Amino acid sequence: MKKFAAVFLSSILVLSLTACNDNRQEEVSTPATSTPAEESSSLSAAGDSNTEEGAVSSGNVLIAYFSVPETDDVDTVAGASRVIVDSEVLGNSQYIAQLIQQETDGDLFRIETVQEYPGTHDELLDFAYNELSDDARPELATQIENLDSYDVIFLGYPNWNADLPMPLYTFLEEYDLSGKTIIPFTTHGGSGFSRTIRTIQELQPDATVIEDGLSISRNSVPHAQSDVAEWIAGLEL
Repeated sequence: MKKFAAVFLSSILVLSLTACNDNRQEEVSTPATSTPAEESSSLSAAGDSNTEEGAVSSGNVLIAYFSVPETDDVDTVAGASRVIVDSEVLGNSQYIAQLIQQETDGDLFRIETVQEYPGTHDELLDFAYNELSDDARPELATQIENLDSYDVIFLGYPNWNADLPMPLYTFLEEYDLSGKTIIPFTTHGGSGFSRTIRTIQELQPDATVIEDGLSISRNSVPHAQSDVAEWIAGLEL
């Protein structure tokens, strides 16, 4: 009887250890959950993207961006201001903003205007140039409701005619970003930031404007995920 009990207890012990090992293996193997043409790429980009809807916020980071995806079939050399992600057409700056959102869990805010911008390449070029010549201030159609809750603002835009798009002037003149940290990022066709960071500093003299912003060439936009992640890590937010 004692021998039977000992064998019985030994069997239970072996089964218990096996169950623990199985559970531990399952836990380890489970994975943890210049011109408008300078904002340009007509290549398809792989990978997931986060949109404004349902974005998870860290509570103090805002990613504000202006972006105009072109709708006509311009080839890569001519420069279509769009990138295609999972069959969705995005503006280049919009796509970079979404990559930044993935890395920071910040809130996305699209700077939109009451007026509509042309979707065709040549018309957009002319339209943007005329706005710059007229020193226009396009009326904004979207507003930030809780600006005080953000300490860090990523500010994204295409380099148009070696300058900020004119809606960015409206945005920076309408909002007081004093005491906040502004981190610029731009998409371009070879001209980088031009003097746009200095312009942001002039328009927001009481904000801290990070000069080590992210500048992404139109040809690199579809493959920029690792560059964005590395840049965000270096900011040590």
